Parts: sequence; structure tokens; C-alpha cells
Amino acid sequence: MTIADIERQIPETVVGAVRGTVIFSALVGIAVGIACLVWPAATVNVLAILLGIALVVAGLYRIYQSFAATFLSGGLRFALGIIGLMILWAGIVVLWHPSNSGWGEADRIWFLAVFIGIGWIFQGVAELFSATTGSRHSSVWMAVLSGIVSIAAGIIMLAWPALALSTFVWVAGILLIVVSVVSLFTLPKKV
Repeated sequence: MTIADIERQIPETVVGAVRGTVIFSALVGIAVGIACLVWPAATVNVLAILLGIALVVAGLYRIYQSFAATFLSGGLRFALGIIGLMILWAGIVVLWHPSNSGWGEADRIWFLAVFIGIGWIFQGVAELFSATTGSRHSSVWMAVLSGIVSIAAGIIMLAWPALALSTFVWVAGILLIVVSVVSLFTLPKKV
């Protein structure tokens, strides 16, 4: 049995549904990509809000973990709880409405950039560490290259937060439009 034989067995309604889904997601991707290019500051603000939500959820999860992980020592559970509270606090600070907190859009952008930059630096350090452990999951030079690039990106994000984030949004917007248009060329053919 060939792939063509299998394709002929797929009902026309399924092919139509897949085509409709691909077209819809491509149109949404194009619209979001254009929004990123037209309103980069608003896009960064939305990213900050999404980061805040993610931090609140991650903080609550860590707090839950500190109570649920009974197999850990009391000290580790306490540390998990404190880390969870710090992450939860950071999420609340990011989400706090600027008119109530005195934080403006520039402050949110800076906070977002700091979290992304620190995260990339930690990821880079972890990659460099994994390169020295003799892991066979990837080549040593690729792990070192990935680590160096991640650390450099983190430092750039911390040094020039507004420029780095606006560049990130522009590149993401352009790539989102390109990927969405290209996906339209992969629509399944009607049989």
C-alpha cells in the first residue's frame, strides 16, 4: 500500500477540514505578523502580560510542589516554596496595571528583557556544562556553540533591552508572515 492509496481513503470532509484549518491558521499568522510590524510596542506589552501570567502559574506550581513533594527534605521543600513565592511576586509585578503601580511601558519592557536575558544566560551556562559532562545527545562543539550564542544573546538583551526586544518583535513578525504564507502552499489537495 502506498501513501497515495492511503490518501484516497481519507474522506473528503476530513481533507476539507484540514484545508480550512491550515487556511485559518495561516490568515491568523499573517494578521499577527502584520500586527507585530505595525505595533511593535503593543506587541512587547502583550508579551510582558503573557510572561506575567506564565510567572504566576509557575510560581503557584512551585508553591504546590513545595507542599506535595514529601519525598524531599524540609530544607529543599522550604527553598521550593521561597522560589515559588519569588516567581509569583515577579508575575504579579509584571501584571500589575501601570496606572496602579507607577510602572510604565518602559518598565515592563525592561522587566521582560531582564527575565529573557537571564533565562538565556542560564540556558547558555547549562549548555556549556552539558558539553563538559560527556553527554552523547549532541556533539560537544554544538553544545559549546549553543551555550556561547545563548549567553551572548542574554547579555545583549540585558545591555540593550528596548532595542533587543523591538528587533525580536520585528524578526518574529516577518518570520510569522513568511511561515504563514508558505504554509498555504502545503494545503492538502482535494481528491
